[in-house]
Amino acid sequence: MGRMELVFAEVEERGVQSAEKTVIQAVHKELFIDGKWRASSTGRSLPVEDPSTGEVLCEVADAGVEDGLAALDAAVAAQKDWAAYAPRERGEILRRAYQLLLDRADDLALLMTLEMGKPVAEAKGEITYAAEFFRWFAEEAVRIDGGYATAPNGQGRFLVMRQPVGPCLLITPWNFPMAMGTRKLGPAIAAGCTVVIKPAEQTPLSMLALTDILAEAGLPAGVLNVLTTSDPGPVMEPLIKDGRIRKISFTGSTAVGKILLAQAADKVLRTSMELGGNAPFLVFDDADLDVAVEGAMMAKTRNMGEACTAANRFYVQRGVAQEFGRRLTSRMAELKVGRGTEEGVKIGPLIDNDAIAKVVELVADATAAGAKVLTGGSTVDGPGHFYPPTVLTDVPRDARMGREEIFGPVAPISVFDTEDEVIAAANDTEFGLVSYVFTTNINRALRVSERLEAGMIGLNTGLVSNPAAPFGGVKQSGVGREGGRIGIEEFLEVKYVAVGLS
Repeated sequence: MGRMELVFAEVEERGVQSAEKTVIQAVHKELFIDGKWRASSTGRSLPVEDPSTGEVLCEVADAGVEDGLAALDAAVAAQKDWAAYAPRERGEILRRAYQLLLDRADDLALLMTLEMGKPVAEAKGEITYAAEFFRWFAEEAVRIDGGYATAPNGQGRFLVMRQPVGPCLLITPWNFPMAMGTRKLGPAIAAGCTVVIKPAEQTPLSMLALTDILAEAGLPAGVLNVLTTSDPGPVMEPLIKDGRIRKISFTGSTAVGKILLAQAADKVLRTSMELGGNAPFLVFDDADLDVAVEGAMMAKTRNMGEACTAANRFYVQRGVAQEFGRRLTSRMAELKVGRGTEEGVKIGPLIDNDAIAKVVELVADATAAGAKVLTGGSTVDGPGHFYPPTVLTDVPRDARMGREEIFGPVAPISVFDTEDEVIAAANDTEFGLVSYVFTTNINRALRVSERLEAGMIGLNTGLVSNPAAPFGGVKQSGVGREGGRIGIEEFLEVKYVAVGLS
């Protein structure tokens, strides 16, 4: 019996439904290096769990240092030829991959739900969102430009060209396992860079499925190399210290980002870091409460609150605080919690037991300090890592959840009186990824948006992410931007040629 049959038999024994067996069985479980699927040099495997049950779905190859260096060798060897590829052909590869993602959205969504937990409908939305990065950067590939100018003294000419930065190391998180992959791979491929990518150990299957799609779309061998590993530090550090990697793009915690920045400094590598958030959600007296509550639901419950863009601190002006809290509590209380494959489920499991423990600690800290629970507030019995939608009111400003990312479906509400007061509170954090503002006063909208210390503002909307817009933060929320026209610039170097005229 072969490896695939063994995996299938294990899944069969646990009674998983037929469609789930099929999507798990279809995914390669090996490393992808230089255009080939291969076993890990360590001989070890990495279990992938279903967070709704805690059971092992399958196992994938667990890469070691030797595999990492082999992936780097392949990326370096392919860089020259890939940089010389016609921009149109690079774009066409991305365009074909975009279409394949859409064609297989149902299967890919189910796969994502099994390994990450989000409801299938939400997972399918992520596949569509992920595909859009490929479509956007397929179009940007042919718009890489340069310049020609006369020197101010008239004695020469300036040529400016943009070239691929070179081999890149991309590291993606578990919470958006497909979209964070395409958001990095799209511009890298469009710019002509080769890649070594490491998906999160909790959710490697989506990236392995995406790798198959890119290979089918015609991506040449060596351009994309994929490492799955249970111990990223020892595998990634030699790649960074090697010196042949020229750029790191990382999405994850600020703590890990700081480590990578320190390692990158030795070789002076280009970096893009999309790190932690602590998003304030401001509701003024003049806000349309229907719009504000809808925005709150989107900004808080998307991905079970496991998003760096999730609203983390709700500041509501005193005149509407009670009514906003009542409406939000009503909406949160009616959300169905369960396995993401079940009908009508809106809130799936958190990723693991550590995530549950963190949410429990933060809620306990707030309630001990005087916060009141309007709905939820306690763990859910049964297998899996579930926490119910929760609303807290009268949350003290010094509660831990005012300083730390919750990463769960908990909405803590504090009351404010003045604009200056709430802006000071919103900015009182080392993070600055996104802020949300709800008001119908255009002067206030612009004034507050300018004063908030964040890389992105959601003005009367709870959703800021869009492939056509620049995504990123300030302060300790990161450096660089992904998406939009600027997204491809992160993977290009500018070369200036001084032309002397006789």
